[in-house]
Amino acid sequence: MRPVVPTPTTAPPQIGPRLRHARQQRGFTIAQVADAAGVTKSFISRLERDVASPSVATLVALCEVLSLEIGSLFTTPEREVISLATAPAINMGGRGVAEWLLTPRSEPRTQLLWSRADPGASGGRDLYSMNCESETVLILSGSITLVFTDEEIALRPHDTLTFRGKDAHTWRNDGTVPAEFLWILSPAPWSGSDA
Repeated sequence: MRPVVPTPTTAPPQIGPRLRHARQQRGFTIAQVADAAGVTKSFISRLERDVASPSVATLVALCEVLSLEIGSLFTTPEREVISLATAPAINMGGRGVAEWLLTPRSEPRTQLLWSRADPGASGGRDLYSMNCESETVLILSGSITLVFTDEEIALRPHDTLTFRGKDAHTWRNDGTVPAEFLWILSPAPWSGSDA
């Protein structure tokens, strides 16, 4: 069985709004923060809009000026809305499929993945298993077939199948139209807290 490892997001972390909020909360101007950190005002302005990325040394200096823990810039909020339009694309190793992570990367309890599979797409020829207790797949449109070592199960719109994450499996879209489906993995097989 092949291991399934997600690819990292290519989007840089969005720290600008958190830096701006900390600066404003302390009553500092952009010029004051720039002078104290040894950077230009335009750099701070671009950084707060997430159109510039600081070096590690500059980020440490800014956090010291703003009395922030560096880690606080990268923590996940208690509640986070992730829309499909802005969700990070991931690659679980299938072919003919696009996938998105709809839960925060750092969420350890569960992960929700949205998959859109073209006709003929599959999770790969080889069976694989996930490092989680439970996997559930919910078919939104189209159809897919789940393939296990001893059984194949055809799923149609609004069908749900739950099985153990350690069960070796793959899937395929034998239909003539794209299929859209959700994977719910619990607990999360990978998260930022385990990295």
